[in-house]
Amino acid sequence: MFHKIKVFLWSYSITLRYFIEFSYNGKNYFGYQIQPDANSVQEELEKALSTILREEIKITGAGRTDTGVHAKKIFAHFDTEVILDDQLPHKLNSFLPPDISIKRIFPVKDDFHARFDATYRTYEYYISLEKNPFTLDSAWQLWRRSLNVDAMNEACKILFEYEDFTSFAKVKTDNKTNICKMYKAEWELNGSELKFTVSANRFLRNMVRAIVGTMVEIGAGKIKPEDLRKVIEDMNRNSAGTSAPAQGLFLVDVGYEF
Repeated sequence: MFHKIKVFLWSYSITLRYFIEFSYNGKNYFGYQIQPDANSVQEELEKALSTILREEIKITGAGRTDTGVHAKKIFAHFDTEVILDDQLPHKLNSFLPPDISIKRIFPVKDDFHARFDATYRTYEYYISLEKNPFTLDSAWQLWRRSLNVDAMNEACKILFEYEDFTSFAKVKTDNKTNICKMYKAEWELNGSELKFTVSANRFLRNMVRAIVGTMVEIGAGKIKPEDLRKVIEDMNRNSAGTSAPAQGLFLVDVGYEF
């Protein structure tokens, strides 16, 4: 099925690096990253790869998603001495649970990194403005209140004035910096579905959900769009709104210069 290669140069074994493109429904997982005594996407992927390739495989993802958050398009890398064939994605999909899907696996340079070489990440957040039993696990149900989408988009423009997003960061994390460069932020209303698209070079833990929660307060008229400047300048998580529920958040793209 697979052929192991062991090439030795100056007494060192050469391994190959591969990228995986995959997606998952996060409902049944405590986030992407492995955690003790909790089911994670990373654990499922490593277990499947290790079983099929018959060696211990560790993967590094493009980022971490929190409990219940989904990913439509995400990447990870892993190293192996096995020459992979084109059937590996199909074999992995047969082995993995139905809520994780492998799109493709391809070789990259041995120093290419899924997390540190990503140039941007894009998220989408969905809000249902009418009672919808079919989006309970994929959107924030806000059909009991009215939102001013124009005011929310006015507030989006203010995000581009700043790079320090400490006010939207989860406290007590290992972040070395809270600086992020925003590329896109906009709300789009399509019938009863409200979608927030946001793209940046990097995101802090809980950042998108905190921004959405604050934007909803603006849309509901609790604070004005221009009040967002003070929220950001306070550099205090308590100044921002409550985090939006996890089920409405999707990581939809991660960019690289392959």
